[in-house]
Amino acid sequence: MSGLAALAVDDEAPALDELDFLLRSCPQVGRVEGAGSAEDALRRLERDRFDVVVADILMPGLDGLDLSRILRRFAEPPAVIFATAHEGYALDAFEVGAAGYLLKPLDADRLCEVLDRVLAARRAPTEPDDLATIAVEQPGRVRMVNRSDVEWVEASGDYVRLHTASGESLLVRLPLGLLEERWEDHGFARIHRGHLVALASIRELRTDGTQTVARVGARDLPVSRRHVHDLRQRLVRNAGLRRR
Repeated sequence: MSGLAALAVDDEAPALDELDFLLRSCPQVGRVEGAGSAEDALRRLERDRFDVVVADILMPGLDGLDLSRILRRFAEPPAVIFATAHEGYALDAFEVGAAGYLLKPLDADRLCEVLDRVLAARRAPTEPDDLATIAVEQPGRVRMVNRSDVEWVEASGDYVRLHTASGESLLVRLPLGLLEERWEDHGFARIHRGHLVALASIRELRTDGTQTVARVGARDLPVSRRHVHDLRQRLVRNAGLRRR
C-alpha cells in the first residue's frame, strides 16, 4: 500500500477516533492504526513499521514526550507529530525531535501539510536536485515531462499525478511537498493540502459563499481558506509582471 503508515496515539477514545478520521483524510497517508496509550503504541511499533506517530502529550503512564524519547533510540525511528490541547509543551516537543506540534481542535489542512513535510523529508535524500524535468516511468518507456508543461499537481499518497496542458495525467513517485519546495520559485503555488498549481494556468479565482475555487483549464480546484489570501496576492503580482 502506498503512502505513509501512521500510528495515532491518544488515551481518550473520542480524540483517537477523530485523529484516525483526520489521518485517513490526508492524501499522504496509506495506512492508519490506533493505540490508546504510549505503552500500547510501543507494542505495535515493536511488531510493525510505521513512518509517523501522531500522539497526544498528556497521557497516563508514559506520556507522549516519553514515547518520543524512546522512539529516538530505534534504528529507523518514525517521525513524531504531537497533537495536544496544551501550548506549553512546544519547546519540550522540539527538543525531542518532533516533526510537528498541533493544537486541538485539530485543523485537517494543517495536519496534512505537516505530514507532507514528513513525506518530503523521507523521500528527498533519494530524489534528484533538479526537478525542472521529471522522469515518468510508463510500460516500456520513460517519459520526460518539463515543469513548464504542468498545469497542476494532485497528491496521491506518496505519489503525485501531473496534469499537463495537453490533458495528460501522469503518475510519478514524488511527494507533493518536495515539488512545492522546488517549484514555488518557478510560478507554482500550494492551494490545498492535495493540490499544487501553476499560477499562469489559473483562469479565474472565484468565491461562492464560503468556498473558493481556482479555475484551471476545465477544472474547478478547491482553495483552502488559509491559502486564499496568499494566492490572491501572488496572482495579482504575476499579472502585473506579465503586463510589463
